[in-house]
Amino acid sequence: MRQAYFVGDSPYEGLKRALKADIDNTAWEDMNSTISRPFPRPASGRICVKVINHFGDEVQKVFVV
Repeated sequence: MRQAYFVGDSPYEGLKRALKADIDNTAWEDMNSTISRPFPRPASGRICVKVINHFGDEVQKVFVV
């Protein structure tokens, strides 16, 4: 399963322009969070969290769940 979240004052305007699409406001509001939606525990017992900032820098870490 993959989830994407965007935080900040107005992180969607640039993304909307880049995608050249109009996305449902409810969907955008659902992604403007720092809390994950529930998901089933993976069989491997591990998840990977990847964070990308507005400069394009990224870091990822694997967690045991």
